[in-house]
Amino acid sequence: MTTDDEGRPGGTPASGGPDRAPRTPAAPAPGTPAPSAPPPDAVTCRGLRYAFGETRAVDGVDLAVRPGEVFGLLGPNGAGKTTAIRCITTLLPVPEGMVRVFGHDASRERMAVRRLLGYVPQQLSADAGLTGRENVALFARVFDVARRERAARVGQALEAVGLADAAGRLAKTYSGGMIRRLELAQALVSAPRLLMLDEPTIGLDPIARTSVWEHINAVRAATGMTVLVTTHYMDEADQYCDRVALMHHGRIRALGTPDELRAALSARRRAARNPAPPTTAPSPGAPATSPAPSSSAPSRPPETAPTLEDVFRDVAGSGLDEQSGDFRDVRSTRRTANRVG
Repeated sequence: MTTDDEGRPGGTPASGGPDRAPRTPAAPAPGTPAPSAPPPDAVTCRGLRYAFGETRAVDGVDLAVRPGEVFGLLGPNGAGKTTAIRCITTLLPVPEGMVRVFGHDASRERMAVRRLLGYVPQQLSADAGLTGRENVALFARVFDVARRERAARVGQALEAVGLADAAGRLAKTYSGGMIRRLELAQALVSAPRLLMLDEPTIGLDPIARTSVWEHINAVRAATGMTVLVTTHYMDEADQYCDRVALMHHGRIRALGTPDELRAALSARRRAARNPAPPTTAPSPGAPATSPAPSSSAPSRPPETAPTLEDVFRDVAGSGLDEQSGDFRDVRSTRRTANRVG
């Protein structure tokens, strides 16, 4: 008698019964909705790279921003944050497949991506010679808001940032905080799904900074939009961002919630303070011994919980090297700070 590969008599099924055709899954009942695919991330970057001549500003960034979250992109001057932002907003060209915004390829579908975005750049975009309302109306035309909806959209955007009463004044009469809120209204007039903010509170005093963030959060709560922000203020990132990525020399060096990043740094510090003692195998037959407690060992002060700024310093070092921006970056930052300050 022959046997099969498992040692059973040849021709005899494992069940001992006649051969059966494989079962096919039952068809869903009529009217049952098909399972839907998960929604795409708000922003997806895969191996994002961008160079200015011989200088690689962004060097292989992998990033995913979830819909509805506030995501902070942190790093010293020259880390590549603004370049990454400009790639996402289609202001800089990238190869196909590197950047997607809500599933749309930033290379092949540039206009579709732009219609999903609101962008507040680091440099001021408000025109001092126009009123607040005229500034926002100009952006409504730029973003191709339907003519019949423009007046209402402009009014809604100004109301959302608390500038309805000052809408008729020239922008040059606004305070620094009001100017930043005006630019926020310019970005919101197209009802974007993704709001991009590049250093939105640079040069503002603490009260004005808080006011800007209060309006950002109010709009986000009302619309569910996603916010991607760059900032140098660690307290802002800690308080307002759901997750943050720390960028240095064009690469993402750390990513997580502020609590996760602080906990990871605390664990690294404990490991450095308390290295594991070397282990030696006892000689055969020797009794196990435990080290006697030392009464002369100095007591260590309790460990101070790290801040997000400590994490920033741990990742970026001093930040004062030749890669930390150039003269043009410093001049641009100071000019913006002076205009809103």
